[in-house]
Amino acid sequence: MLTPWGTPPLALVLGLVYGLMVVHPYARESRKASKWLLQGSVVALGFGMNPGQVWAAGRSGLGYTAVGIVVTLGMGYLLGRWLGVAWRSSLLISVGTAICGGSAIAAVGPVVGARDEEMSVSLGTVFILNAVGLLIFPAIGQAWGLGQEQFGLWAALAIHDTSSVVGATAKYGAEALAVGTTVKLARALWIVPVAMGIALAMKRGADSSGKTSGAGVVALPWFVLLFCVAALMRGYIAAGEEVYPLLVKAGRAGLTVTLFLIGSGVTRQTLRKVGVRPLLQGVALWLAVASLTLLAILTGWIG
Repeated sequence: MLTPWGTPPLALVLGLVYGLMVVHPYARESRKASKWLLQGSVVALGFGMNPGQVWAAGRSGLGYTAVGIVVTLGMGYLLGRWLGVAWRSSLLISVGTAICGGSAIAAVGPVVGARDEEMSVSLGTVFILNAVGLLIFPAIGQAWGLGQEQFGLWAALAIHDTSSVVGATAKYGAEALAVGTTVKLARALWIVPVAMGIALAMKRGADSSGKTSGAGVVALPWFVLLFCVAALMRGYIAAGEEVYPLLVKAGRAGLTVTLFLIGSGVTRQTLRKVGVRPLLQGVALWLAVASLTLLAILTGWIG
């Protein structure tokens, strides 16, 4: 993955092939490494961003994501009820689709007291759809003639995880990467208020019923702040002009390795755990979000 021929889509495909064909000897260590490597890579990519563009895209992205999160959570709730998906799994799939994929699920799971199998089902659904999104979004964008900024916005609002957003937009172009990464990180900021809101609702429900609450500590997305700091350094501290390109290159390489590690975590056991109903909910919700977002961009409602 660190060779000149390594690309994000290729990394994910090879990771999926590995995960489905071979028993991963270091699955737990791989999950931990991919989490930290992804966050570090996103921060490193911040050194290639224009701070003015980061501010403009992030400011507008907050509005888009706020509306999108409310609509997605509402649709997810209705789909989950209709398909008969267990409420915790349904909520985690909806939150992962609405905000930031695996990161949102990891933050909300402890808050609602999700069991390991419920976390596995939700993460498995999101990871499968992430892989599909990374591979097909650039082709769809080109088929519809989306510009760089349009594609970056669409990918940021419709793809689950930051890693797949960065991978898809990096393949599409530099401007798409800048817009997509910034708006995606603005979307990730909603992890904290949404998780805290769910924790408060859980606590109130537990208090009224006399049962103990499953609410836990909400993890802060620290890498979002560091991404903004990196962009500011790139724009206003000229002393690092020779170092910044090297950091961006390292960030791209780190992202490629991350996608291989994420793909290798999707095993045949994961696919069996996902089951039909949660996967149907995840697919239907994702298709609705991606289609409505694309329509809104093409018609000029957002963008």
